Amino acid sequence: MLKKLVIGLSLVSLATFVIGQTALPPALYVRATDMATVLEASTEERQSMGVSNISNGDDYRINVIHRTVAAGPIVHDVGTELHFITGGAGTLHTGGYVVRPENGPAYIEAGLARRVSEGDAILIPEGTPHQYTAVEGSVTYLEVRF
Repeated sequence: MLKKLVIGLSLVSLATFVIGQTALPPALYVRATDMATVLEASTEERQSMGVSNISNGDDYRINVIHRTVAAGPIVHDVGTELHFITGGAGTLHTGGYVVRPENGPAYIEAGLARRVSEGDAILIPEGTPHQYTAVEGSVTYLEVRF
């Protein structure tokens, strides 16, 4: 008797769960040609760095970035960042601390500078200084901040 009751309650619970589910929206699909078009237009406007925004939400940001020159250091107080290099190469300096002299550009002291190229993935923890100190022609990467 108890076995039948447990089986019956389990089936009712399962049916309630299945019937009570709400359909979720589909995934976001972005065509390579659309990203390339936006990235090209952005790079024409600002030749040193083009951005193709894929999606920005409350909990994440996803962009394709194309850099043609070195840039100053950046520190994100909120959000870990992943760079997946999709083309080109450059030197990415991470870690250490940012120095902001009165006369001259900011830079990273200490940390680690590494050459990055197509296929490399770099995980930059929240609060970690990072800076592309050299670009070999150009470097393009998928940036995911979460």
